[in-house]
Amino acid sequence: MAIKILHTADWHLGKKLDSFSRIEEQRAVLDEICKIADREKVDIVLVAGDLFDTFNPPVEAVDLFYKTLKRLTKDGQRPVIAIAGNHDSPERIDAPDPLARECGIVFVGLPNAEVPKFEIEDHFKVSKSAPGFIEIRLAHFKQPIRIFHTPYANEVRLKKALDIDDKSTALNEALKFNWQQLADKYCKTKGVNLLVTHLYMNNRSGEVLEEPDGEKPLKIGNADIIYSDSIPEQIQYTALGHLHRAHQIGPEDRPVVYSGSPLGYSFSEAGQQKYVMIVEAEGGKPVSYKKVPLQQGRLLSRMRFDNVDEAIFWLLANPNQLVELTLVSDTFLKADDLKRIYQAHDGIISIIPQVKVVKGKEQEQVQQINLEQDMKGLFTDYFKQRHHGQTPSDEIMDLFNEILN
Repeated sequence: MAIKILHTADWHLGKKLDSFSRIEEQRAVLDEICKIADREKVDIVLVAGDLFDTFNPPVEAVDLFYKTLKRLTKDGQRPVIAIAGNHDSPERIDAPDPLARECGIVFVGLPNAEVPKFEIEDHFKVSKSAPGFIEIRLAHFKQPIRIFHTPYANEVRLKKALDIDDKSTALNEALKFNWQQLADKYCKTKGVNLLVTHLYMNNRSGEVLEEPDGEKPLKIGNADIIYSDSIPEQIQYTALGHLHRAHQIGPEDRPVVYSGSPLGYSFSEAGQQKYVMIVEAEGGKPVSYKKVPLQQGRLLSRMRFDNVDEAIFWLLANPNQLVELTLVSDTFLKADDLKRIYQAHDGIISIIPQVKVVKGKEQEQVQQINLEQDMKGLFTDYFKQRHHGQTPSDEIMDLFNEILN
């Protein structure tokens, strides 16, 4: 008999796309995740960090967060383990822990935190606990479920939490040593062994995964990369947070998986399908998992057009997307054209004007400004310099003449 685990991460509650609020989309997609958990009859939920987008999230984001976790627990029947990411305040995540435990929620804000043992009668109990580790016993499942938890922390804080004084010790080696010690101590008998963490992790022989635009970077060069071969062999599935694209970087029999974010949060994620992971696990056997696509939320699109009419036609045909719009032209956009564009769509995040370059010709070199020309000529040269070579429209020149007069 196997248990089912739902793995999700990077909710970023309260995040905006520029000034565009995403709270209603977040409300809809978290409702969808709750329904998936119930439909799939999952036994445990893992939320791998970046629960909020800032250390001090707005009230509506906090309200949505706690209501969602309460739904995911099914009134304490199902354990939910949520760890802090690099966007979260670890102290904020830890603060409501005593009350949360009464609802079946385990919060882990700081690395190497030790979760108090507790029991939800008739459903589950935390039977063992150590810094960075808990063992859960479900009422309907004979084998123990062992969860290694490592929330995000910078290198100094993480080494302090792991009690490592040697500054020359690489973070990768420090984590490997700590995880292996826990595995050797607590994984001697058959059980389900899981790791949940919020770190920048790569496959040593694989591609270097890029962090999404707008994400606080965890990687500086290659010094801060944690490699997946540091995970003990006893761990059957690793639930990762931080990168927003769903991705598997571990061996097939011991997956190491970024679930990705439930919504696209930057235009570098345009076109990405979003998922939650449903994992089936049993002690002593390889796990299996599937990606369950999420349908809620507005898709992000990067679109480029050579004229305003084409742009408006596409915008009217795609009303439910959030758009970064590039308009290629050799003159500055008129106010009337901008008005038409914004009236055609309520999800335009930004409009990027781009100067038209004739193919086969090199872009003209910037010439020295002729200071002997009249004011109109000087203004035109200044405008072109500020707007990537685009000439001012007749409308702008008329306004300039009005100011001169």
